[in-house]
Amino acid sequence: MILIADSGSSKTDWRVIHKDGQISQHRGVGFNPYYMTSEEMAIQMKEDFLVNLSEEIQEIYYYGAGCAAPERQEEVRQALRTIFQKADIHIDHDLSAAAHATCGHKPGIACILGTGSNSCDYDGEKIIATRPAAGYILGDEGGGCYVGRKFLQDFIHEEMPEKIREAAIERFHITQNSIQDHVYRQPYPSRYMASFCRFITEHKADPYCYGLYYNSFKDFFAKHVCKYRDFQKKPVSFVGSIAYYNNDILRKAAFDTGIQVNSIIESPIAGLTLYHQEKL
Repeated sequence: MILIADSGSSKTDWRVIHKDGQISQHRGVGFNPYYMTSEEMAIQMKEDFLVNLSEEIQEIYYYGAGCAAPERQEEVRQALRTIFQKADIHIDHDLSAAAHATCGHKPGIACILGTGSNSCDYDGEKIIATRPAAGYILGDEGGGCYVGRKFLQDFIHEEMPEKIREAAIERFHITQNSIQDHVYRQPYPSRYMASFCRFITEHKADPYCYGLYYNSFKDFFAKHVCKYRDFQKKPVSFVGSIAYYNNDILRKAAFDTGIQVNSIIESPIAGLTLYHQEKL
């Protein structure tokens, strides 16, 4: 049996390819070795879905945020090893998952716009260039954390329309103190900031909320896509909930920047499942 994981900072999609070819699936919490220790990841991985498969899984293909560096890959491997002691474990970057799922064997630029953001230039077989991913404090332009952070800044400084501010208070019961407590004292601040994106998407007919996404996407293009060679000539694809549920704004921002949008999908897990099924 093969276990496949596509993991971001907020959620992980798991797929199991059984010996008879059947596929089962599960969605759990996200992991990022830049912000979590292997011990913390191991604790959260020990849920019934995974523990019940511990003796049956022979191979694991894990694609994850924060898994570009070998030392981060090893931290994830150690966490998985606490459950799957007999399996062959392969760890790869979430950019590889995005490229395989959206570009297949054709060249293109693959982008991730989920809780965080990232991108790569792909030649149809391998990633040939990337841009720095500076994380939720120094980067993540266009990602949910980036959009949510701007929203919370505007809330604190009362720089948003009053009706949006009142709706946010009614929905979340937020105050300046509660925001600062979650961001500076509670775990997983990036998830917290990104959690406001569903509200922002629901109100994207309002020019303020529309502008939050539009300007964030433009920032992402400026820091990432526009720095790849011949970006105007290459199809650009996107993976992630922020891109998928705001694809209308994303396409408009891309058009205004001279970017050719190829595909926009919520998750690469289906494409990854097909990719690994071919190996059976």
